[in-house]
Amino acid sequence: MKRQATRIEELERRIADLKARLPKHSIPPAMILELEELEEELERARAREETIQ
Repeated sequence: MKRQATRIEELERRIADLKARLPKHSIPPAMILELEELEEELERARAREETIQ
């Protein structure tokens, strides 16, 4: 369970970092795709954590 919480925290940090680096205009498609993938992975990690508890 602790490992899962650590993974969630890591994903949250990576998402926050990526959002901070996003340009205001003309966002590169690769950055949008990375953000979507990280957010989906975060959702899965949170769902797994809820299942464990």
